[in-house]
Amino acid sequence: MTRRLAPPTDGCTQGHVPATREADIARELGTAVGTRRVHRHQTLAGFTTFRVGGEADWFIEVHGDTELAAVLAAAARVGLPVTMLGGGSNVLVSDTGVRGLVVRARHGAISRPRAGSVRASAGVTLNGLIRWMVRRGLGGLEAWAGTPGTVGGAVHGNAHFRGRLIGDVLSSVGVLAVDGHAAVAAPWEMGFGYDQSRLQTTGEVVQWAEFTVSEEDPDALRNAAKASLAFRKRTQPLDEPSAGCVFRNPVDARDRLPSGMPCSAGALVEGAGLKGRSHGGARVSNVHGNFLVTGPSASALDVWALIELCRTEVASRYDVTLVPEIIVLGEFD
Repeated sequence: MTRRLAPPTDGCTQGHVPATREADIARELGTAVGTRRVHRHQTLAGFTTFRVGGEADWFIEVHGDTELAAVLAAAARVGLPVTMLGGGSNVLVSDTGVRGLVVRARHGAISRPRAGSVRASAGVTLNGLIRWMVRRGLGGLEAWAGTPGTVGGAVHGNAHFRGRLIGDVLSSVGVLAVDGHAAVAAPWEMGFGYDQSRLQTTGEVVQWAEFTVSEEDPDALRNAAKASLAFRKRTQPLDEPSAGCVFRNPVDARDRLPSGMPCSAGALVEGAGLKGRSHGGARVSNVHGNFLVTGPSASALDVWALIELCRTEVASRYDVTLVPEIIVLGEFD
């Protein structure tokens, strides 16, 4: 999951940053995490679940809340636009890459600040958090077992599974402004909706999230998590590279669907005869119509072309405009 904090402001393009400017950026970012962890022209394909995409001008991997705030503050001081990258699911990175700084949040702390609550850093994987909770007999998130990505990405996109939204189990969120300034937001202040949060428009990022939990039998929680994972294995192409669901499900009150057609983007794609359709190294999954999968030869442009094909065919057949759920980073012609 990703978040772009600000558009480029310095007019620089990849490979054309003046030497003095490059030295200033490297020095400032190095004050936050050390110069050895500041990378130039880092290929991003391996950090995304689609396994495609070009380079980031600058790249840093942060470990925990404090480093994240320090890196954002350093980038702000040199006017460098920032893109957040968590587990790399739900995102398509252009073959031409991402300008500015890409910050990959990894790991971080999990704690119990009070009874009935668990706090996790943005870089903690959702599956890692669920395993931590299940071992301690803490329920509330087991239904999301098998969800790729991080806590920060799940909050940013208000992750959903079978009608449930992650925002419904949050008690508070620590957010960082573009300059690294920290604040705490209550769930009702987050602008949560289906696949939506205020973070998608304010430029803030998640620093940590607190979830409301309950004490339950660990074996029962483990069985619930296994059932969720088994459902995903039956209905999703987990053995192939993908980014999760590509399109948001239609809204029944807005989109006039044919009689008997469920409010499902996957059903619309399949109904348009697109299951198994390919473009270059990308293909509409044979398992689920709302998943695109990639092969070894795939490019981001292949995925983008297939997305556009699905939108065009569904609009032509059903007069419904599919809205992408995944976040697109970089430029596509």
